[in-house]
Amino acid sequence: MPNITSSYRAPLFLRNGHANTIFPSLFRRLKPVMSRREMIDTLDHDFLCLDWYETGSRRLVIVSHGLEGHSERPYVLGMVRHMNKLGWDALAWNFRSCGPKMNRQKRFYHSGATDDLAHVVAHASEQGYQEIALVGFSMGGNLTLLHAGREAAELNDKVVGAVGVSVPCDLEGCANQLAQPNNRIYMKRFLRDLYGKMQAKQETFPEDISVEHYAEIRDFRQFDDAYTAPLHGFKDATDYWTQSSCLSYLKDISIPALLINAKDDPFLSESAYPYQQADDSSHLYLETPGNGGHVGFVSFNSDGSYWIDQRVGEFLSGLVG
Repeated sequence: MPNITSSYRAPLFLRNGHANTIFPSLFRRLKPVMSRREMIDTLDHDFLCLDWYETGSRRLVIVSHGLEGHSERPYVLGMVRHMNKLGWDALAWNFRSCGPKMNRQKRFYHSGATDDLAHVVAHASEQGYQEIALVGFSMGGNLTLLHAGREAAELNDKVVGAVGVSVPCDLEGCANQLAQPNNRIYMKRFLRDLYGKMQAKQETFPEDISVEHYAEIRDFRQFDDAYTAPLHGFKDATDYWTQSSCLSYLKDISIPALLINAKDDPFLSESAYPYQQADDSSHLYLETPGNGGHVGFVSFNSDGSYWIDQRVGEFLSGLVG
């Protein structure tokens, strides 16, 4: 599909990738009314926590959060609220270890864990929905597009479209980007949050997980070598990134899919802007606004929505009429 000319125009004081990234975390406050919280079992005797926002619709959007996020992040709740206004039910789910309590198994979550997303889709499909759309932010965006491409042949037939926002399509390139000095503030926060989870895992699985040398970790290569890869069956960080990046699977997507990556996103490497793949695909739409930061796209609309909520809603509504 042709690359899309974006309509997003950042406010003057947010025409900087870092500013647009940080602003929502500091100032956006949302609390849509949840219909219910549900815990579902996985095939390996673990569980996933699902938050439902129901309007009585036969259409459902499933929202996947980002790295070290959860189902009540402002960007998730903004999307949930807007899709409810458009007449969709919404389901925001928590990756393993990201919900209200730690998961049971040694494994936690990672960028290639499409089995959990597929499990959520299958469970939602059993609730009687006619049409299901998938929306993912950052790591959740990679997960969403990876599932749509790598498992295209097995994709649930009720899934009508997918959207990825601020997607690190090339995990290795984006890990290297986040390791740069100008991104140190983000890296330190991610590693700090992950440390708490590794401590909890060590308490449950002391023979397999240790945080003794965690203080030596400075970037995602070291973290993924030490924890993500061995706990999830990968040889090392490079093997994990190679198998779990959606970039090489974008060509296999067979449903309408929209990828929105801002050109000033401080988290993304040049390889996260797959212009050629979009040009060659009959299903992938690529939109690269000049501004927007990482999961930012701030705009001051009267109903409290951001541009990204409206853009995703517009795209998904266009798929179902």
